[in-house]
Amino acid sequence: MFLFFRLICIIFIILFLPITKKYLNFTKSFQNTIFFYNWTEYVPQEILDQFTKETGIKIIYSTYESNESMYAKLKTYKKQSYDLVVPSTYFVAKMKNEGMIQKIDKKKIPNFVNLDSRFLNKSFDLNNEYSIPYMWGATAIGINTNIINPDSVNSWNDLWNPKYYKSISLIDDAKEVFQMSLIKLGYPGNTTNLQYIKEAFIDLKKLMPNIISFNSDNPGYPFIEGSVNIGMIWNGSAYSVQQLGIPLKFIWPKEGGIFWMDSFVIPSNAKNIKGALKLINFLLRPDIASKIAQKTGFSTPNLQAQKLLPLNMINNNVLYPNNQIINKGIWQNDVGINISKKYEIFFQELKNL
Repeated sequence: MFLFFRLICIIFIILFLPITKKYLNFTKSFQNTIFFYNWTEYVPQEILDQFTKETGIKIIYSTYESNESMYAKLKTYKKQSYDLVVPSTYFVAKMKNEGMIQKIDKKKIPNFVNLDSRFLNKSFDLNNEYSIPYMWGATAIGINTNIINPDSVNSWNDLWNPKYYKSISLIDDAKEVFQMSLIKLGYPGNTTNLQYIKEAFIDLKKLMPNIISFNSDNPGYPFIEGSVNIGMIWNGSAYSVQQLGIPLKFIWPKEGGIFWMDSFVIPSNAKNIKGALKLINFLLRPDIASKIAQKTGFSTPNLQAQKLLPLNMINNNVLYPNNQIINKGIWQNDVGINISKKYEIFFQELKNL
């Protein structure tokens, strides 16, 4: 009987040991790999390489050019899950409400304490249960001062001036474009009131003759190429254009800028949560966050990182505006699936005019 039992054990080991090894190797490969999905040109490659060197964890890095494309891929792409994604403000709320992201254990992110409290606990994610701020910025007006008198532009309304026929670039984002019109008209920028949205649509139809392009990859390119002299632009893009010596001025409109924040989130089906938390903590390290801010030209919400920035950056009103400008601005928030669809339908109609 004993010999028979030993024989059965040997047969079991022979049959199932390779499978067990394969499973363990498969599990280990996920623990040693992070699938990171982020905006284009938003983390320098040397930073990712440094993380791998310090931790031994490999990063598979993929990029997207809009929140919509990121959202669509996460909704439809089932073959491979991502461990870390960086959606903007209202998409954090949208993804949270749809169960696409999971709560984050901030105790596993000691560098969370480095973040500026002004950028925490926002309406799209109270108490930052699901998201950790990475970069923030605002959309306002950029002008080429060689062509346009900077004193002649101080309002969103100025973009409707007929003299700018076929010369304006807009951000290729339904929410931002409608928010520009809504706050210009005196309505809440995150409204769900269909009447207000329809009025903004009518208002934007009047703007379309002035529009020559839409851009959400890098709104600074049209100014670099010289194809536009006025338009919507992100403050980080404006700063980068200025560093090239191009005479671009970033103007905060009197109605307020459109503020956004790109935050780390962990998808609900993430395989390597532990690795994602390690990467978030690494990217919130002051020396790392400072390098990223300097390389990308975008504003960091990391107070300790700001102390490491050169004075020409931290004292720059484009990248780090005063509290008055920040408080006047509007932060994007989720308006629900049905209203979001309305915005998108109207936006596509505008682009087809």
